[in-house]
Amino acid sequence: MIETILFDLDGTLTDSGPGIINGVTYALRHFGIEVTDRAAIGRGFIGPPLSVSFPAEYGFSEERTRAAIGLFREYYDEKGLFENSPYPGIPELLGRLKDAGKRLVLATSKPLPLAKRVLRRFRLEQYFEDVCGGTLDERRNTKAAIIEDALKTAGISDLSRALMVGDRSLDVIGAHANGISCIGILYGGYGTREELEKAGADRIASDVAELEAQLLGWE
Repeated sequence: MIETILFDLDGTLTDSGPGIINGVTYALRHFGIEVTDRAAIGRGFIGPPLSVSFPAEYGFSEERTRAAIGLFREYYDEKGLFENSPYPGIPELLGRLKDAGKRLVLATSKPLPLAKRVLRRFRLEQYFEDVCGGTLDERRNTKAAIIEDALKTAGISDLSRALMVGDRSLDVIGAHANGISCIGILYGGYGTREELEKAGADRIASDVAELEAQLLGWE
């Protein structure tokens, strides 16, 4: 039986897309790049760390990536962070999981101070016993490293009693790198079934109700 559930944040608990896309658009504009496909920005930047997405999507050098991250945060930290909302049914899901005796841990690549601000803003912090996130300098922000931190923080010794919930391949890969299973979710709209299956997701949930059934019935 699963006792501890690690949750991704962006694209899994909250729809952070508008704020992230606006922040990336703001940063790119300073380099003379105009965004014409906002959906492509969402697919490329929601989930992976910025230090990964700017080089992967635009071929930015390390120096330009650092500058782009700084520009992104000019917009995001003050405004974009709250261009965001929990997915319908998520607060209720978290409450029912807590009532069922599950220990919930946040494991997000988003810098930890920002992740905590999001949880407070949407009153989700009450459901989590531990919150683990990336560093502001982007030096420790891979999903595998965050999940490793979360498992250590939660004191997990029996990995068969913990699992990860996320919407992107990095969540699946990071979970498996740490010896735990992962449920991939589709209701967020950023990860796809093909992406999650290719990464080896142990199960896939199309909506919040299906996710709840899988979490409470996992054997």
